[in-house]
Amino acid sequence: MAGPWNLAAAAAITALTTACCAWRWRVVAGGLGLDLRPGVAVAAYYRSQFLNATLPGGVLGDVHRGVRHGREAHALGLGLRSVVWERCLGQAVQVGLTVLVLLALPSPMRATALAVAAVALVPAVAVVLVRRVPRDLRRILRTRRAPLSIGLASGVAVSGHTAIFLIAVQSTGATVSTTRMLPVALLVLLASAVPTNVAGWGPREGAAAWAFGTVGLTAAQGVTAAVLYGVLSLVAVLPGAAMLVAEAYRRTSHVVPSVPQVDPIEDAVHG
Repeated sequence: MAGPWNLAAAAAITALTTACCAWRWRVVAGGLGLDLRPGVAVAAYYRSQFLNATLPGGVLGDVHRGVRHGREAHALGLGLRSVVWERCLGQAVQVGLTVLVLLALPSPMRATALAVAAVALVPAVAVVLVRRVPRDLRRILRTRRAPLSIGLASGVAVSGHTAIFLIAVQSTGATVSTTRMLPVALLVLLASAVPTNVAGWGPREGAAAWAFGTVGLTAAQGVTAAVLYGVLSLVAVLPGAAMLVAEAYRRTSHVVPSVPQVDPIEDAVHG
């Protein structure tokens, strides 16, 4: 089970991955001409992760983040596009790392790497067909530092999520080497990114049940590990819930009750 030490480790790792994702978002937003302060980006990313973890589809938190930033910057379209590009570029790095690991490490799922690559090409081709895309990409990646920053931030984020999944696997008592489990973890995490779920629930458990069987474990162990990963991830993003509650409290506490306006002349007549 997920003990206190595992929960603490997941929270610490998530703090690092959140900071990296916020950094990636700042690089993308800056390329599109939007200012985004570090503290604001981290807080917004925590809120979006909590909403993603509790609402259907797993992307509504990102929509909230993009709309809010866009309105604050008086550029709603750019705010939304910065979030879309930030997630797409991060996803591209995740797919690339998954394929590389599947090809590099001995695994019965090595053939799956080609299928993953083929599936990844479909949205890439669709994105290229959008006329605005080349212009946005040129603006985001126009400096040498931007691709490196995005790649580094995304790599650390993927590594952090993978580490949390491996902690969940260890919590089930499964005895499999990290080398054999790493391709499994990356494939399961890739499946959880499919936006037909609630915070990954559904596709993640299905992928884990199948993938665990390829390394000599049972489908039940795979589902258990995936569920534990979901619990660890949800607990780790609870700061986002606290931020949402605090903001709601501030809004309600600053509401001034309306007082009926009385016409002094009319009051004198009827008084």
